[in-house]
Amino acid sequence: MSAKNVISLDAVRNIKSAETEDESYRVKIALMDKLELLNEMVRFQEERSKLGQLTLAMIVRGRHLFKALEDNAETHELKNLSRAYRRHLEYELADLRQAKS
Repeated sequence: MSAKNVISLDAVRNIKSAETEDESYRVKIALMDKLELLNEMVRFQEERSKLGQLTLAMIVRGRHLFKALEDNAETHELKNLSRAYRRHLEYELADLRQAKS
């Protein structure tokens, strides 16, 4: 069995907890218009730069934010950027699920 196939139960619990706690953020994002979503994206990127890394809470919130941006994008560039960043966050989340060897 490969180490890549091992999942950390603690990580899964932490992710599930973060997803449950961020339900209100998901609702907030769903109510935002395009300009508010773009401002939230800037705020998200500034927080990411300030911290120097993505936290679990940021990853969970970012998935909601970039999905909403992708769904509401008026240009192909913004749609592609949003999709690419959302996928990046999905990979980050998958890495967190993996057990540390």
